[in-house]
Amino acid sequence: MHEQAIQHYFADKEPMLVEAVSRLVRIDSTLGPALPGKPFGEGPAAALEELLALARSWGLSGQNLEGYVGTVDLNDQETALHILGHLDVVDPGEGWTVTEAFVPKLVDGLLYGRGTDDDKGPVAAALLAMKAVKDLGIPLRRNVRLIAGTDEETGFRDVKWYYSRHPYAPYTISPDADFPIINIEKGHYQPTFQAAWPQEQALPRVSDFTGGTRLNMVPPKAQATVLGLSLDTVEAAIRDLALEEAISFSCQEKGPGVHILCSGQNAHGSTPEEGHNAQTALVALLAALPLADCPSTRALRALHALFPHGDHHGQALGIAQADDLSGPLTLAFTMLTLHDTGCQGRFDSRTPLCGTEETICRPAQAALTQAGFTVQGPLDPPHHVPADSPFLQVLAKCYEQYSGRKSQCLAIGGGTYVHDIPGGVAFGASMPGFVSNLHGPDERVHVGDLLTAAKIYAQVILALCA
Repeated sequence: MHEQAIQHYFADKEPMLVEAVSRLVRIDSTLGPALPGKPFGEGPAAALEELLALARSWGLSGQNLEGYVGTVDLNDQETALHILGHLDVVDPGEGWTVTEAFVPKLVDGLLYGRGTDDDKGPVAAALLAMKAVKDLGIPLRRNVRLIAGTDEETGFRDVKWYYSRHPYAPYTISPDADFPIINIEKGHYQPTFQAAWPQEQALPRVSDFTGGTRLNMVPPKAQATVLGLSLDTVEAAIRDLALEEAISFSCQEKGPGVHILCSGQNAHGSTPEEGHNAQTALVALLAALPLADCPSTRALRALHALFPHGDHHGQALGIAQADDLSGPLTLAFTMLTLHDTGCQGRFDSRTPLCGTEETICRPAQAALTQAGFTVQGPLDPPHHVPADSPFLQVLAKCYEQYSGRKSQCLAIGGGTYVHDIPGGVAFGASMPGFVSNLHGPDERVHVGDLLTAAKIYAQVILALCA
């Protein structure tokens, strides 16, 4: 029912969707310093206001809830469906070739720019689906609410704030992943570990190290300063290391030491195999240098042993495991700072349904403690909605109706807004097999697929609320 009306409505809406996504992508909405009414900084606040302005221009009503989230409703009936998306983005990074991160560009049906896929494009598609239902005049007996957040990439403080003040809806989807249906999101074990030591004087040694800045991103850059070694010694060690071509080192003499910059390729923390970790590569180099036997050297060599470059499953840490439903544990060593009196680091592991405190936390803590680190951080359990849920059957039918593909339930390592929401699932907006480069350079969305996603979302609204 209603398929013909929906198909006809969207027949000429591609330019409208492209312009809507572009309006949002032009805003740098990375996390910034908190301000009154702007808890996550100027950029996310500006993106939120732009979305609400877009909604109003499309005849929809929206509210800014103290800068944490924006909401758009179709009517004042009891809400049956929440659609959760986000407007904040990760750092632009380097390596863009088609356009700059915040300059959207349409090339051969692909729209490029930071946030086109994660998650401004899907939010715009969901908003257009709501406009379609309104414009078609199909009566609804229940409401759908779009909730646009501004802190998904840096902690979910936005939706935690919202749901501490508002009830869950009976049904919830997040257009922040892939089709068909993501019914399993792996758990997260992302502890902080650190060590301290007296002021170091020994030579040669590493006097400072700076790695990644975001827990959920494979570091594309890392740098360190080595005191007491020649430039030739460091460059010889780089040649002997013989890492993959995607990893490069730049060295220069700087005062009494050698400054080393390592460059790799960023990727989402849940898919570390898709990136090239500059942090683990630089640690591997430093561990190979002829350094003095001092606390910083021992710490770096221990970290190299526990997080060797290319180990994406926690094998060296002793936590590798997998199950048939959710797949293997993945691990990305993403943050590390070191100086003359200590160091602190974090890793991002995505844990399968079989993972427990006994099989993940205790082995990792034991290994790090034995190496001289203190460890803090809980295991966040996985999210699982049974595949035979009636709600998921509705989603599957809507997906198959407009995509022409067979639906199935999938597990992912990434965590979306629905991770802690009862019965919620990630649902689109990318079609199977499409490589969007999210969190990397040349992030993009297939505009035709995004328009199909909007049709699917419109049908879901009607199926659950009409």
